[in-house]
Amino acid sequence: MLSSASQRVTAALGAPQIGLTCKTTVSEFDSCPMSKALIITEKPSVATDIARVLKVPKKGNHFENDDFVISSAVGHMAELLMPEDIDKKKYGFWRLETLPIIPAKFELKPIDKSKGVLASLKKLIARKDIDLLINACDAGREGELIFNNLCRLANNKHPVKRLWLQSMTPQAIRDGFGHLRDEAEMHGLAEAARSRSESDWLIGINGTRAITKRMFGSRAGNVASVGRVQTPTLAMVYERELEIRNFKPRAYWRVTARFEVERGEYEGVYQRPDFKKNNDEHDRADRVWDQAAAEAVAHACRGNPIADVSEEKKASSQIAPRLYDLTTLQREANGRFGFPAKRTLQIAQALYEKHKMLTYPRTDSRALPEDYLPVAKQTLGNLSGSLGAHAQKALTNDWVRPNKRIFNNAQISDHFAIIPTTSEAKHLDEAETKIFDMVARRFVAVFFPAAEFDVTTRFSQIAAHRFKTEGKVLTAPGWLEVYGKGSVDDDKALPALSPSDNNQAKTLEAKLVAEATKPPPRYTEATLLSAMETAGKLVEDEDAADAMKERGLGTPATRADIIDGLIYQKYMDRNQRELVPSAKAEQLIEFLEAVEASDLTSPAMTGEWEYQLREMTRGKFSRQKFMAEIIEETKGIVERVKNFEEDDSIARETDIISPTDRKPLRETLRGYKSQDGEFMIYKVIGGRKMEESEIRELVVKGFVGPLDGFVSAKTRATFAATLKLAKDEKTGKWKAEYDFGDKVDLGSVEPFWKDPATGSELCEVGSNYVLRERENGEWKQAFRVPRLMCKKDISREEAVHLIENGRTDLIKGFTSKKGRPFDAFLVRNDARIRWEFPPRAAKVGKDGKPISRKARAKADLSKAKVIGESKTHDGELVELEDAYYVRKPEQDNRQVFKLTKKLCEREITADEVKELLSEGKSPLIENFVSKRGNKFSAYLVLAPKKDRAKFEFPPR
Repeated sequence: MLSSASQRVTAALGAPQIGLTCKTTVSEFDSCPMSKALIITEKPSVATDIARVLKVPKKGNHFENDDFVISSAVGHMAELLMPEDIDKKKYGFWRLETLPIIPAKFELKPIDKSKGVLASLKKLIARKDIDLLINACDAGREGELIFNNLCRLANNKHPVKRLWLQSMTPQAIRDGFGHLRDEAEMHGLAEAARSRSESDWLIGINGTRAITKRMFGSRAGNVASVGRVQTPTLAMVYERELEIRNFKPRAYWRVTARFEVERGEYEGVYQRPDFKKNNDEHDRADRVWDQAAAEAVAHACRGNPIADVSEEKKASSQIAPRLYDLTTLQREANGRFGFPAKRTLQIAQALYEKHKMLTYPRTDSRALPEDYLPVAKQTLGNLSGSLGAHAQKALTNDWVRPNKRIFNNAQISDHFAIIPTTSEAKHLDEAETKIFDMVARRFVAVFFPAAEFDVTTRFSQIAAHRFKTEGKVLTAPGWLEVYGKGSVDDDKALPALSPSDNNQAKTLEAKLVAEATKPPPRYTEATLLSAMETAGKLVEDEDAADAMKERGLGTPATRADIIDGLIYQKYMDRNQRELVPSAKAEQLIEFLEAVEASDLTSPAMTGEWEYQLREMTRGKFSRQKFMAEIIEETKGIVERVKNFEEDDSIARETDIISPTDRKPLRETLRGYKSQDGEFMIYKVIGGRKMEESEIRELVVKGFVGPLDGFVSAKTRATFAATLKLAKDEKTGKWKAEYDFGDKVDLGSVEPFWKDPATGSELCEVGSNYVLRERENGEWKQAFRVPRLMCKKDISREEAVHLIENGRTDLIKGFTSKKGRPFDAFLVRNDARIRWEFPPRAAKVGKDGKPISRKARAKADLSKAKVIGESKTHDGELVELEDAYYVRKPEQDNRQVFKLTKKLCEREITADEVKELLSEGKSPLIENFVSKRGNKFSAYLVLAPKKDRAKFEFPPR
C-alpha cells in the first residue's frame, strides 16, 4: 500500500508509483491532510538541484511547496563526545591510569560551526506537517552517518526513505525518486558507518593518549597521534624508507653491441646463457655480476666480427584499461599531473555535483550495471569534439555490446564506475578539463578493440655470445587511437633483414656498461594509494588487485584525507612527488614495535577490519562482534603500552662518554642516556633525526654544526642551526639548544680575518660568520653570512671574498627545497644576501645544436575593452578574454601591468582590480584554492615594480 507522502513524490515527478512502500499506513498520514515529505541533502547545492527538478520554490532558508520541504546539512554536523565531554574531571588531563576509555554508549554533540544549521533542521523535523523524511545525503557510508547522526540528535520518529543517486543529472534525480529505498535496506550501511566512527574513536583516542604519555611524558606540545587506518599506512611508508636506507647496491655489468644490416643499424644486449629465474629480484638475463666475465664478452665481440642472426615473430594484443574507480583516477592523475589525491577527489566531486558531468566519484567499482548499455550508448552519442568522433566510431561499428569486463553486476556494490553523464558539456577550468578528459577518454576507449602489435625478437650470435633485440610495431591501433596513437609506431621498429644479409650482421662496436642495483623508490601518492588499496601487498595483476579491494586500507573516499592527515600531523612531508616519513614517524613506529603493538601497524589487520565493515554493509557480519573485537584490541594496546618498561641496563652501550658519570652513554628508544640518569640527548631534535656521529661530536666538543634539516614547528620550513650543550639553571641538567650566535658577546670571539681598510673583523659565531665593527668602543654586528646555505657549506674563504668584493665566485652544489642541485653567486645587498644565478645554458637538440627559444607572443591591446583607468600607472585599465591589463595609449599601447582573470580557481572581478590599482591593495578575497586543494583568503597587492600583483595573507 502506498503512503500519501510517497504518492506525492511520484505525482510530482510524473513517474510510475513504484518502490515507495512505507511502514506507516495511509490512514495515519491522512489524519494530517497537509502532511509533507522533508528531503535532507548533505550540501546546499544538492538541495538546489533537487528543488529545481521537483519544481519546489525557495522559502526563507529552505525550499517548500504543498508536498515537499527541502533543506540541507553542511556535511558532518555532529561528532562523538570526547573524553573530556564525558567526564572533564576524570579525562580532562591525559593520564595513563584512566585508560582505556570505553564508553558504555557513544553519545553525540553538535559541531560548533554547524549549530545554526542543525537547529533549523531540528525545527523542520519537529514540524507537525512533516510525515516522512527522505535521506538525500551523498550515497555512501559517510552520507549515511551524517543523516543518521542528525536523526539521533533530533529524536526523529518519522519513517525514512533513502534517495540513492549515481549522478546529479535531472533524469538521474527523477530515477532516484522513482526508486526510493526502504530504511531497512540501509540498515547494514548505517551499522557499518556507525561502527567505523566508533572504532576509529576507540583506537585513536586510547592509542594516542597512551602512546603520547609513554613517548613524551609531560613534554608539552608533543602528540603521538595514532589511528586505525593512518598508522598502518604510515608504517608502510616508513618500512619503505628503511628498505631504501638499508639498501646495499650491487655492481653489475651489461654488454651492448651495435650491429649493421643492409637496411640500417640496431643495438643488442648480451644475454647470460646460464640465467634461470630465481628468488633474487635484481637478477636479470642481461646482468653480468662478474666484471672479468663481462669484459671477456665485450673483448670477444670487438674487431667487427660477423654475427649470425635469427628472428622470432609473433602477434600480440593489448586490451584497453578498465573504467576508473576513484583510487585509480587519483593514482593516474597524480602520476600525470602531480595532483594530490585530495585535489583529484575535489575536482571529481565538482564535476559530479556542480557541473553534473560525471557520475558519483566515491566508488571502488570499475564496472557498470548490466542494464546500462542503452545509457552508455546515449552518453557516447553526447560527447563532442575529437573525442566525440571516436565515440561515434564505437557506435557506428556496433562495439558497444554486453561485455562482463564492462557491464557486470557482480562487481558493483553501492556504486558503479566513474563515467561521463549525458549532461551537456559546460565551461570547465583547466584542472576540471583534465580530469573530465581522463574519465571520458577512458570511457570511449574501453569499447574499442584491442591494440595489435607485431613483436619481433632478434638474436645476434657472435661465437657463444648471444645478443637480444626487441622490436615492436603497432599494426592496428585499436583503443590507442582514442589516445592519439597512429597506425604505426616506429619507436621500436627494427631495420628488416633483406635476402642479401644472408641472416648475418656486421658488429660495429661492443661496449661494457657498469651499473648498480637501485633501492625501491619512495612512495608517491599514486603508489601509496595502490598500496592502501591492496593493504600493502604487491599485486600487479588487475583482476587480483580488484579482489584485494575488499581488504584495503580505508575507502576510496577516505584515502586522500588519510594521506593529507599524515602530512598535516608532521608524520610525512611531500618532497616534489615523493612522500618522505619524518623523524617523528620513525619515533612512533619504533616505539610501537618495542611495545609489540603490531596490530596497530599491520596493514593486513586493518584490511581485515575494513573487510568486516563491508560485510556488515551487506548484512553478513555482526556489528556487536566487530565492536567487541575492536574493544579487545584497544584494551590490548593500552595494556601493552602501560606495562612497557624499557630496560636501560640491556640497552646498547655506545663509545660516547657521559660528562656526568664518565661512563658510556646507552642508546634507548628516545635518545642517548647516561647510566646515572642525569644526562640525556634526544634522538630527534627540532624534527630532525640526529646521527650518532653528531651526538658524539656534540658531547665531546660541546657543540656541533651548523646542521641542516631542522624543521620549524609553526611553518614546517627547514632551517640550519648549530647545537650546543647547555646546563639548565633550574634543573641543573644538561640539554641541547640552538646556537644562532645572537647571544654571544662579540668581543669574546677570536676573528679569523681583518679588513685592513676599515678594521672590521670576521668571526665564526654559532651558525654564522659575523662581520663585527667597532661602534663607540664596542663591537657590533654589521653583517652575517650563514655557514650553511641550501645544504652547502660556505667556507671561510668564500665569506671573506663576499665581504671584500661584494660577491662570491660561482659556488657549485647548492640544493633547493625541492631537492634540485643548483649553482649560484652570493651577492651582498646592504645587510642582506641575495642570490645571483649564471645564465642558463642553451638547450641542445639531437643534432647537438642549440635550440632557439621562441619569444612569447605579446597581447594585442589595441582592441582591448577599456574598463577604467590606473592613476598609479597613468594609463588605461583594459580587459581581454583571459586577463586585465594596463596600457599606455601614447606609447603604442605598451603593457605596464597584467593580472590573469582566474587566479587559483577564483574569478577576479573588475571592481577588485580597480581597487587594487587605486589603493595598491584589493579587498580581502575569499575562496582561492591552493594546489593541494585547500581554500584560502588573501589580499592582492601591487608588486614593487607595479607590473603585477602578489598575494598578501591576513594575520592568523
